[in-house]
Amino acid sequence: MKNTLRRVLVVMILGVAVYGAFAIYSGLGKMGYALSHFAWWTFAAACALAFGNYVLRFLKWEFYLARLNIRGVAKVDSFLTFLSGFVLTVTPGKVGEVFKSVVLEETHGVPVSRTAPIVVAERVTDLIGIIVLIVVGSLGFSGGLVWAGVGAAAVGLLLVIVASRSLSMRIIGFVRQLPGPFRKVGPRLEEAYESLALLVKPTNLIVPTLLSIVAWSLECLALWIILRGFGESTSVPLSMFFYATSTLAGALVPVPGGLGITEGALQQQLMNLGGVAETTSAAAMILVRFATLWFAVLVGFVALSLLKRRNPGLLAGTPDLKAVSAKTA
Repeated sequence: MKNTLRRVLVVMILGVAVYGAFAIYSGLGKMGYALSHFAWWTFAAACALAFGNYVLRFLKWEFYLARLNIRGVAKVDSFLTFLSGFVLTVTPGKVGEVFKSVVLEETHGVPVSRTAPIVVAERVTDLIGIIVLIVVGSLGFSGGLVWAGVGAAAVGLLLVIVASRSLSMRIIGFVRQLPGPFRKVGPRLEEAYESLALLVKPTNLIVPTLLSIVAWSLECLALWIILRGFGESTSVPLSMFFYATSTLAGALVPVPGGLGITEGALQQQLMNLGGVAETTSAAAMILVRFATLWFAVLVGFVALSLLKRRNPGLLAGTPDLKAVSAKTA
């Protein structure tokens, strides 16, 4: 666990460096002036909206647990387990959120292979939800439809592969023929596929996708309300477009938390499409990232601390992220 904490701290330091570079480039004096006139209650409201996002996504987690017939997990434990996954939200593609599957195994004996596919299903429905928000926000912006098309194609390809058992088994069979550790991964992939195929059935996509749309719209509103705190009149649909497209850009590039990619895309859109001044756009970008990305990491650590109090032996044998990968491989 110490090595996991060290990794998170390294990414946090990298984040500070990235934001510092944005601040210096935009002008520290001008940014200080912008922040001195900022309505800080809007930052608190943005954090509250982000937490609302987490609550709605927790409902998806509960939905998937029920579909996999996983019972006996108290709602409090389930909520804290879900939130604990945010500890590793700064891992590439958020794959570290499978950490909550490890926690559930240690606290309730549920095999990681049964719940790890939930993370993939969550990403699929989140991606669909974000694409819907891009389409809604891109009315009048043809460039937004390009982003939507790329994301929709990726989601469609994934759903086709998962929906076709023969195609999926061929891919898994190919993996089993590879040398080294890949040969041992095959049987676990087959077990994971059965859960994933159930989770992404059309009947199991509707409710989670609707929850994703509402959940991520709350974080879009977080950007909007922070801009209002700077006195900007950017519309809700435009804020939705900016936040959703930058989030998608960060998710597609395998860097921790989309760091640098999401920030750059968001600021450029605020400046070039929203007409927001460079200094204000940089300050708004940094604040919304603290209210969403880094606030999530903080919430994750608090949840994990509470879980360890309820389960003193939790993660005693899970020293770092490699252990998470080993359990899900």
